[in-house]
Amino acid sequence: MNNSIPLRDLFPGLVVVGAVSAVAIAGGRAESALFGRAAIEPLVLAILVGIVVKTARGAPHATDAGVRFAAKDLLEVSVCLLGATMDVPRLFASGPALAGGIALLVCLALVAGVAIGRLAGLTPKLAVLVACGNAICGNSAIAAVAPAIGADRDDIAASIALTAVLGVVEVLCLPLLIAPLRLSHYQYGVLAGLSVYAVPQVLAAAFAVSTLSGQVATVVKLARVLMLGPAVVYFSLTAHRNGAAKLEVRKVLPWFVVGFVLLAASRSAGVIPDAASNVAKAASAWLMIAAMAALGLGVDVRTVRQSGTRVVLAIMGSLCALILLSLLLIRLLALR
Repeated sequence: MNNSIPLRDLFPGLVVVGAVSAVAIAGGRAESALFGRAAIEPLVLAILVGIVVKTARGAPHATDAGVRFAAKDLLEVSVCLLGATMDVPRLFASGPALAGGIALLVCLALVAGVAIGRLAGLTPKLAVLVACGNAICGNSAIAAVAPAIGADRDDIAASIALTAVLGVVEVLCLPLLIAPLRLSHYQYGVLAGLSVYAVPQVLAAAFAVSTLSGQVATVVKLARVLMLGPAVVYFSLTAHRNGAAKLEVRKVLPWFVVGFVLLAASRSAGVIPDAASNVAKAASAWLMIAAMAALGLGVDVRTVRQSGTRVVLAIMGSLCALILLSLLLIRLLALR
């Protein structure tokens, strides 16, 4: 974390970030009130509102320090706090075969996603972000891996925004596969948990079908989220090997990854009670929205537009590969 910048220099940017975050949260609540749930999550709204503000009015130089602080430091704190919400023993309730299959699927999806992204013409870092968003947990995975590989704001915002939009489309379309593929509610829950991006989208796609589908999807999704820590460590090591001449532990193993793992272990051991876990979850969500608002405020729309088509192709290709791999896993494990 960066503590060398005086608070007075951070304040103007943090005020703007806070205002954009507030608009995004209010927009999400308005969606829930009107439609029963937020079709576009506050995380995505924060990016979109930030981009609109940046495009319409620009951002004065005085806000730069605060916006950068929110985009990096607040994001890292948010990812660290996610560890306190993990319940590792619960992830193995469906049996070791499924748990192992989920880990293998995430690895294969990452490899396929990076390859598809490169074939679509994405830069190496953007291909990694898209692959992580598809394979692990959408926005959170992209946001967590980005600082580990040194991705820039435009790549982060483009991958998150487009991944989220296609995630909403998947929520609406995935249940249509139940009849032609003759999926049971349990099998569909596994499919939703393995292939839908963000946790709220998983819940929307699965519980709309049945309670069983929703419960199964939730457990499977949590197992995917647990792969976030190892993924960040791996890509940190890869980024270091390809670009750094001197080994620095803080860069190879970012502090927030260590914190994530320690908090997850503490939560699973019962050291962190439910009340504290709920507070960490809420704090992480608020900080993540603020970080996304900061990312939007630093985006050059022309860059997003230029990379948009390639990113869409990469995300669609990665998503198709993920769904196919998920269906293959369901068949191989003979899940009923």
